[in-house]
Amino acid sequence: VQLQASGGGLVQAGGSLRLSCADSRRTFSNNAVGWFRQAPGKEREFVASISWAGRSSTVYADNVQGRFTISRDNAKNTVYLQMNSLKPEDTATYYCAVSRYSYPGRGLTDYKYWGQGTQVTVSS
Repeated sequence: VQLQASGGGLVQAGGSLRLSCADSRRTFSNNAVGWFRQAPGKEREFVASISWAGRSSTVYADNVQGRFTISRDNAKNTVYLQMNSLKPEDTATYYCAVSRYSYPGRGLTDYKYWGQGTQVTVSS
């Protein structure tokens, strides 16, 4: 599995960004995919997760629920994170990761493969 996260950038508060996570080797292997983020000086935290196969099942962190939407395109082997109503506290490096399991989960240890991050900066 080789994950590539992209789509980060600088945006004003209230704006939107869409992140993409592509598996260049086309081997998500029916496992769930998640997004995490890490701000300077803080621990990496869960953002959202989606099952890969079958009917989509999603889980969100409370602080992004209703603002962020995770989705997948199986044909393109890509998972997206649509981020709306961005806040300065959303500023972080965002990482995508492949789970050990088929169902979405919040724990860092649930995930076995990690991509390089993409920086999101929200100005006030």
